[in-house]
Amino acid sequence: MIKISGHLAIRTIQGRNGAFNVGRLSTSIGEFVIKDAVLEQHVEGKYRGEFVITEIRASSYSTGGRLVIEIRARLDSMVLEDLDALTAYDNAQIDTQSPDPLDEEQPVPTPPRKARPQPVRPARPASSPASPADDNAPFGMPVSPAAAPVTPAPDVDEADQELFGTVWPLGETVRLDSTVDRQRLRQQCQRLSELGYAMDFKSQAWNRAA
Repeated sequence: MIKISGHLAIRTIQGRNGAFNVGRLSTSIGEFVIKDAVLEQHVEGKYRGEFVITEIRASSYSTGGRLVIEIRARLDSMVLEDLDALTAYDNAQIDTQSPDPLDEEQPVPTPPRKARPQPVRPARPASSPASPADDNAPFGMPVSPAAAPVTPAPDVDEADQELFGTVWPLGETVRLDSTVDRQRLRQQCQRLSELGYAMDFKSQAWNRAA
């Protein structure tokens, strides 16, 4: 584990799954590609701060008929201090053809559920005695069929509760868990923006706008 100061350039790229973030960390010991899920919460820009690196490894991908080899670093945590706009050099150092990390994370297949055997029910008689409600129908008028039960639409709060899980209920300040799957984290960030929250990169938390 290494704790080191540096600059993290984050660029937002549009992919087939939507927008995603890719970072490039510049330090005194080298430059590294960052694709950790924690980047999904931040806006595009160049951040200065301190970073805790737990792993450095080589990785590769192919795109457009070329093979790209990159050195990736995995972050344990970071403390960000300043934010500036990306320079032309920063943009040039981050490959816009970089694959979406979501595509690289292969989901674990879920085994299919076994169908439960249905109990055998006795055959229903052809005719059954009229219910007491049928006796109240006007003479000569057909009996109205029972109204089918209407399933209520899912409540918005229930959908949000399912999305945010242990983070629910949302307060004035929300701190997301970046260890959840990347797709859920993206949906949480999008929903927080819709609800009027903004990310504070210094506190690493979402605050409700006044």
